[in-house]
Amino acid sequence: MAEKNSGVLGGFRDFVMRGNVIDLAVAVVVGAAFGAVVKSFTAEIIEPVIAAFGADDMGGVGFCVDGAEPCTAETATFVDFGAVLTAIITFLITMAVVYFVFVLPMNKARELARITPKAEETPDDVLLLREIRDLLSDRKDEEPSDRTGEGRKADG
Repeated sequence: MAEKNSGVLGGFRDFVMRGNVIDLAVAVVVGAAFGAVVKSFTAEIIEPVIAAFGADDMGGVGFCVDGAEPCTAETATFVDFGAVLTAIITFLITMAVVYFVFVLPMNKARELARITPKAEETPDDVLLLREIRDLLSDRKDEEPSDRTGEGRKADG
């Protein structure tokens, strides 16, 4: 029973120690930090610009569903298009950075790796087998009497 547990734990250890899992953990941490930067950028720069297009009595671009007066962003029935625009802009900024910082360079690196393939050496056993094949092919082309080196002796 102890072997089974060590096998499961050993398998888990192997899974965790794979490079992909470590890379994924690093990506999550970097993504969270980058998400905070993008959120701050949109909250402090994009949202005020969007809110500037709203009326003076509104907190941004939107309207109140029930016609409440005053209609502000704090009103429960306020439909805030500015928040939706901010979320879309945040998404686009995040995707653009991920593409240009991670995906595009990785694709270029893969492309360069394909352009310069490593020359594979033929193993010695394969070379030996090819030599034997060629020798046998040469012998097959010779006359049957020449194979033994003596030729056929005539009776009599």
